[in-house]
Amino acid sequence: MRKNKPIVVIGLMGSGKSTVGRLIAGALGLPFSDSDPFLKEKYGGSAAEFAAREGIDVLHAREAEHLVQQLAGEPKVIAAAASTVESAPAREAMREALVIWLDAKDAVLAERMRSSDHRPGFSPADMRARRERHFREVADLTYDVGALKPEEVLAAVLRDMGLPASGQG
Repeated sequence: MRKNKPIVVIGLMGSGKSTVGRLIAGALGLPFSDSDPFLKEKYGGSAAEFAAREGIDVLHAREAEHLVQQLAGEPKVIAAAASTVESAPAREAMREALVIWLDAKDAVLAERMRSSDHRPGFSPADMRARRERHFREVADLTYDVGALKPEEVLAAVLRDMGLPASGQG
């Protein structure tokens, strides 16, 4: 893995994309972009607020916009909203990136989703039924975040990229 290739962190809500993405970006010295702050800054609300105000289809379009826009810029680590894998243009754009899928059992994700009010109230099982085939299609690396802490995911990512644990290489 070279630093000149973007990294996209995908997974269902509650998988830890933002936390792990920040860790990877820090270890590799790359900028970090996250769909949640993008929505808040550009459109004035969390994903849940945006979905309530504009509708879920518009939310998903804006989340895909974030991903495609960020992939077109300088290499960085991008925490992509789970919905982006449903967008064919977004999946196509991910082909140029290293895609890391963070996954866990539905019960683990459901518990994590209850801990945050910025997320729309969706069922992990329902989201998985719609998106899992797309996650499998685009993912280069997959990690079980039900079994691994964020720092352990970072260590595994660096190892699987052939980099030393410090991220310097």
